[in-house]
Amino acid sequence: MQVKTTKTAAAPAVHIRPVGWWSLLKRDLYLSRHYYVLMAPFMLIFFMFTVIPVGISLGLSFFHFNMLELPRFIGWQNYSRLFLGDDVFLIAMKNTLLFAVITGPVSYIACFLFAWIINELSPKVRAVMTLVFYAPSISGNVFFIWLIIFSGDSYGYMNGFLMRLGVILEPIQWLADEKYVLAIVIIVQLWLSLGTSFLAFIAGLQTIDRSLVEAGTVDGIKNRWQELWYITLPSMRPQLMFGAVMQITASFAVAEISIALAGFPSVNYAAHTVVTHLMDFGTIRFEMGYASAIATVLFVLMLGTNVLTQKMLRKIGE
Repeated sequence: MQVKTTKTAAAPAVHIRPVGWWSLLKRDLYLSRHYYVLMAPFMLIFFMFTVIPVGISLGLSFFHFNMLELPRFIGWQNYSRLFLGDDVFLIAMKNTLLFAVITGPVSYIACFLFAWIINELSPKVRAVMTLVFYAPSISGNVFFIWLIIFSGDSYGYMNGFLMRLGVILEPIQWLADEKYVLAIVIIVQLWLSLGTSFLAFIAGLQTIDRSLVEAGTVDGIKNRWQELWYITLPSMRPQLMFGAVMQITASFAVAEISIALAGFPSVNYAAHTVVTHLMDFGTIRFEMGYASAIATVLFVLMLGTNVLTQKMLRKIGE
């Protein structure tokens, strides 16, 4: 039996026209137009008061500008003067890095540990403890109480306490002695840093799905530390990132506390920071080009630290 085979005509080749990135972008913008309309007011304000000033500051760092004459292009001279001819800036950089290395990680870890412990308390006690820890950061110039504690006369609490114990015989000038002033400012900064990050961590701990903990117990989670590493921390990545940004910004931007406690400038620049150096040249000497170079260096330091922190947070739970 012979079977007849019929030849079918070959289907015409279909040519797929590649879609350009501009067409994809326009399509995405059109599909998400409602979201962009809602974001427009914030993005406009952010662009006007953050992006544009940062760009202008970056440009002015290559100019000599004293607010009276027109800017004059000088290239890299501000940066060479900053790192090769400004000894006070190097002291400020050293102090700022000390602040960042000590107050940043210590306050970040302390915020999370306190939040983790307080989260286990009853709701009423948790609310009270949250207020106690958050209060210093919203109390304005509450850090001025440390001026009384470390007052240089015998009426200062620290001097009076040590003299009563017989540890010292005469008052110590805590805020006028370069051996003590930087440590005191670091202590006060740590005390004030238990604020916004702590509140964000409390909120993050409250939103963790308890079913994940139960599933982790079935999968072999044996103790609270394993639960913390494999369940709690990965579930809190947005809050952890927010807290890290806040702590990095606060540790690099120390100025008001240093000026209030140690003066401006502090004795032998012992508590001088990059921000106080920026204020010196920007608001007192009006060397805006040089001040812009200082601000650019500080911005690069913050940006690099944030990128490094993001990479470290991605490894949580691995």
